[in-house]
Amino acid sequence: MLLAGNILSVLKNVFAVLYLITVFSVCLMIVFENRNPVKTLSWLLVILFVPGAGMIIYALFGRNYRKQKMYSRKSMADSIRLADHANRQMKLLPTVIASESEAVRSKDHLIHLMLKNNRSLLTLDNRIDLLVNGKETFPAMLDAIASAEHYVHLEFYRIEPDLLGTEFSDLMKRKAREGVKVRVIYDDVGSWNIHKPYLREMRAAGVKIFPFMPVRFPSFSSKINYRNHRKILVVDGKIGFVGGLNIADKYIHGLPVLGPWIDTHLKLEGEAVAALDRVFISDWDFVSGEELHPESSLDHVVRTGNRCLVQVASSGPDTDWATIMQVYFLAIATAKSSIYLTSPYFSPDESLLTALKTASLSGVDVRMIFPKYSDSIISNWNTRSYIAELLEAGVRIFLYENGFIHSKYLLVDNVFSSVGSPNVDVRSFDLDFEVTALIYDDEFAGRLGVLFAEDLKNCNEVILSEWTKRRRRDRYKESMARIFGPLY
Repeated sequence: MLLAGNILSVLKNVFAVLYLITVFSVCLMIVFENRNPVKTLSWLLVILFVPGAGMIIYALFGRNYRKQKMYSRKSMADSIRLADHANRQMKLLPTVIASESEAVRSKDHLIHLMLKNNRSLLTLDNRIDLLVNGKETFPAMLDAIASAEHYVHLEFYRIEPDLLGTEFSDLMKRKAREGVKVRVIYDDVGSWNIHKPYLREMRAAGVKIFPFMPVRFPSFSSKINYRNHRKILVVDGKIGFVGGLNIADKYIHGLPVLGPWIDTHLKLEGEAVAALDRVFISDWDFVSGEELHPESSLDHVVRTGNRCLVQVASSGPDTDWATIMQVYFLAIATAKSSIYLTSPYFSPDESLLTALKTASLSGVDVRMIFPKYSDSIISNWNTRSYIAELLEAGVRIFLYENGFIHSKYLLVDNVFSSVGSPNVDVRSFDLDFEVTALIYDDEFAGRLGVLFAEDLKNCNEVILSEWTKRRRRDRYKESMARIFGPLY
């Protein structure tokens, strides 16, 4: 009995030493990754003060795969295809935009940035329809799929096997049987509810459908935190869609507790459709191993005759830079008159937060819409934790009250705009695969400005003197939620 006790004591001591060595090694690894100091300290605190569980949480959610080049095959393919074209466009940029308005020309630094850091090719001939909410977006998507003659490329973070998801799958199965090449990518975490019969029926009809990075053991920890948040539909290279809506009934009918679901999407025609298709093609190569030729989509581009400058920008752990965050930062930091921003979740890094406050302090009209009610409790409290310091800098904050606003758009100086999938938070800018349309056009900016004004009608403006009187327990919730902001 005594011997058994001694052995158990030795084993405990050995385990404790091994655990301490492991913790020390992981802490060193986090420090040597040279991340943002706030994020580094957050992870160190989690590991040191949440014994055992902190290590598991870091293994699942903390690894930095942009640094480790986990997606190097995908990144290399993208670079080879676009580098030469992007370099040529950078050289010709002054000539290409010489005939544009002064307002558009004043944003040439944003175009150059995206050519340099993301190889987001500048397209000139485009027509854009602004689609508001699911009742406008989904009929337009279904009509486009129904008109397909050659191919359908569909990529979404969430596809639910509900009524809307079934309507999409039934139509895609019919088009596949007609000989149309239908390719579908869904995120394995976002589309967690997709069941095997749904997939089996689509495949049996000839639809090629793949999950993006299936989350399975033992690779669970390396994949769960890096998800494909993109929303892309391209039909025959003629019509493209990008924005904030996923395929699920709630995007039409809303949620019982939150009310209507408010969102924004784009329908594209013209050269930008080919650029959007390139993003899908790169992802398709990654998930399926089938290399498609992006040049094929150019054969079907609609010549709209409408001069509208658009760059399709993508970002994710496969890029060297947080590309979409960089263009947001530069657009905000160089704004001259106005910044209008709508995001359902707000957890910026220090540089973007400083840019917003500095712009407001320098006289720029900065207005931001956040949801009053959210589908994520922690994210909502985290968002609220930034409101006081933004108000102190003169930023005007509006909380949307007539439902849950999930729109993700940015409008700067009434000429530059972004509509797409990224939220203004660490996850979208650093972890997830995202895509957005960057638009340099006075006329479209005017339409987006009208939408922002309409959204403001359903908002209540936050007044600093009233906000400082909020309950103490609410402040505690905000502070606690803010700690986790850099971690997810």
